[in-house]
Amino acid sequence: MGSLKKIFISITSILTWTEEAFLCLLLFAMIVLACIQIFLRTFYASGILWIDPLLRYMVIWAGLFGAAVATKHSKHISIDFISHIVPDKYLPWLRFLLNFFSAAVCFILTYAAVKFVRDEALYGGRGLLDIPSWQLNIVYPVAFCIIAGRFFLLALQELNRAIMYKTPGHRT
Repeated sequence: MGSLKKIFISITSILTWTEEAFLCLLLFAMIVLACIQIFLRTFYASGILWIDPLLRYMVIWAGLFGAAVATKHSKHISIDFISHIVPDKYLPWLRFLLNFFSAAVCFILTYAAVKFVRDEALYGGRGLLDIPSWQLNIVYPVAFCIIAGRFFLLALQELNRAIMYKTPGHRT
């Protein structure tokens, strides 16, 4: 069982490194392309036509994958007023319900995004730089699926905390 845990931890760390490297590379590329466009517009009164639409897509990709990273670290945006009035012993249950509900919503969004991308593949045209539009929008189902999975894992962690809270001698 210990070796399985080590494998899981290794896979998780590789995925985390890959995800963060991708986001850093994406941000670096966005900065370079924006600077090139600003330079060309300022000094040559021109620019490259495809940079602005590409930057829009890159912002969407960075935002969605950034949301996935924020969810992993429980740093996502939340409106939290009820946890201030709920007793401490019920907080793990509340967080379990909230994370489970968030996972369910994200799974529904994943389904809708898959349908959207499928329709784009069937009926959509060419997007930026003659790339099929569905390929530019594949980020939606991928990111929502990652976010849903992370919310589900957070829900399981909170369920474990809630159960452990009731066990005598255990307190989170």
